Amino acid sequence: MLVSRQTTVHPVAAPPLQVELADAPPPGVWMNSPQGSAGTIGGVGLRLLQALSAAASIAVMASTGVFPSFSAFSYLIAAASLQCLWSLALAFVYIYALLVKRSLLNLRAMFIFSVGDWITGTLTLSAACASAGVTIVIDNDRKICAGNLCARFMTAIGMAFISWFALAPSFLFNFVLVVTTFACLLAP
Repeated sequence: MLVSRQTTVHPVAAPPLQVELADAPPPGVWMNSPQGSAGTIGGVGLRLLQALSAAASIAVMASTGVFPSFSAFSYLIAAASLQCLWSLALAFVYIYALLVKRSLLNLRAMFIFSVGDWITGTLTLSAACASAGVTIVIDNDRKICAGNLCARFMTAIGMAFISWFALAPSFLFNFVLVVTTFACLLAP
């Protein structure tokens, strides 16, 4: 039996190695958390800033003594209290995650952080805006601010706004991580 064999080999060029991309993560995967997100030093800093400014808002508003007379000021105390407790609790969780070197980048935890930030942020912003409106009515329209009372109201409201401004990046980082993780799970 005669079998002819071809001995000609056609060389195929190997694809060029991409050395600079060899250590890159696959598309859609974040290897490092962005600063400010859950479980990072930046996240701890944002949470502590939220808690401290909410606590300062509570302390300044409670020092006026007349805050129970206005429902918006009582609402500010309640919202800032919730904000302070939420932010302190998450700051302790972030610190613990940093100490034991654990990642908080799982979908369930990030979803809980996002929803909690959304609720406390909405409450804090609405309470600060309502209190600012009442302060403007008391100070500018009615002219019934006695002594340094309106300055204290404005300081407490300013601290509540600072707490909300510190909450916004935390919410956005957590929300973006939830959306990208969920999108990667649904991708074919």
